[in-house]
Amino acid sequence: MKVPHVAVLSSLGMGHVIPLLELAKCLVVHHHCHVSFLNITTEASAAQNELLHSPGTLPPGLHVIDLPPVDISSLVSDETPIVSRLSINLQESLSYSLKSVLIELGKLQALVIDLFCSQAFEISKDLSVPTYSFCTASAAFLALSLYLPGLDREVECEFIDLESIQVPNCAPVRIEDLAEEVRNRKADDFKWLLLHFSRLPMATRIFLNSWEDLEPVSLKAIREHSFYHQIPTPKICAIGPLIKHDDVAMTEADVECQAWLDKQPLDSVLLIALGSGGTLTAAQLTELAWGLELSRQRFILVARKPTDASASGMFFNVGGDVNDPKAYLPEGFLERTKGVGLVLPSWAPQLMVLRHPSTGAFISHCGWNSILESISHDVPMITWPLYAEQRMNATMLVEEVGVAVKLTGGPEKGNIVGREVIERVIRMVMKGDEGKMMRDRAGELKDSAQKALSFGGSSYESLSCVVEEWKKKIMP
Repeated sequence: MKVPHVAVLSSLGMGHVIPLLELAKCLVVHHHCHVSFLNITTEASAAQNELLHSPGTLPPGLHVIDLPPVDISSLVSDETPIVSRLSINLQESLSYSLKSVLIELGKLQALVIDLFCSQAFEISKDLSVPTYSFCTASAAFLALSLYLPGLDREVECEFIDLESIQVPNCAPVRIEDLAEEVRNRKADDFKWLLLHFSRLPMATRIFLNSWEDLEPVSLKAIREHSFYHQIPTPKICAIGPLIKHDDVAMTEADVECQAWLDKQPLDSVLLIALGSGGTLTAAQLTELAWGLELSRQRFILVARKPTDASASGMFFNVGGDVNDPKAYLPEGFLERTKGVGLVLPSWAPQLMVLRHPSTGAFISHCGWNSILESISHDVPMITWPLYAEQRMNATMLVEEVGVAVKLTGGPEKGNIVGREVIERVIRMVMKGDEGKMMRDRAGELKDSAQKALSFGGSSYESLSCVVEEWKKKIMP
């Protein structure tokens, strides 16, 4: 039997590593490929290292290859903006070792890369390796990404001076929903994003971690609108939702968390988890804690030491922090909410919590992985976007998908969300009719996602067709 050999290359960040690793697993387990997963080790977080190197977690046929670390200390600092820091890291890491690693792997049928690894296009072209781009965000974000280089050429003012950005045949993107990196066209972060976006047409195909029923409007626009044909845009293959099915081996704290959930009524627990890299300010965390207490609803709070410096303050240190929630939660909060709430420092077994029947809703930062996990387990969301494209995701979930509600006057406007607002929205979602409607809608999409991933489903067949192309190119 012909077995394609595919290399998969992820940038840093759990939001990128997790879906690309799930794609690698899918290719091995369901499509009988051999996959080499290329791991960027420079500035890799403790959580990333644990995910990729825990014994017994990867299927036979999937091997992790660590790219040698490089010294970037003279090029970046803790003050370097996140996109620039990622891009410089990847530029140095890939230029140092990617070509030699690909040569050593031998004849490859494909290289799959994510958005920030776009330098790999030139390297793989020299080696005649077909390269596929994997979009770890939504179809709506992909449409904006493909549109942005053209918009940059046509518009002279700052994008924040526009009323909105009208992406062809898609819902307009509100200026307040734009990622910070896109707002300032003079900033290095924007220049890096523009470089990565402009290289997307170099891909043989673009894989998308979504499915046909979730984002039909954006998918139709990219595939049919004349603007995207003129770029030209590679064929879009919606192959999701690719999400983790199991957390890394459960710790003693995880087991205790599950035991606590087992004692709670159906749909009664609210999960609050703001992503692997997200942080709140001290003032905002205080208001959140008071809102939870006043709501009198059961909850699991993933508590992380607050910082006033950056909403993405933990991005490069996921899994490496140690903190004591007593030091920064309101005095007496843990004692007053004992039995009603469970506070977990830094990290939680999110998948286990979301799939537990006691979980009724999720306050989420609206990272794409967390969105897919929540929908795939029919859990409605309260949106709390922090950085990157999360504000855009939040708006889509509320206005187009119908599985979430925003906190009015919320964090996407840069304001402190008061405890009264938080209390009211929590009660509405956990106890009100609106929460029930969102839960029903999430259930419909859960069934749709399962169908898409099953044999004969749209996502399964989309990936299967590409694998068949790879098999045909294997020399007999």
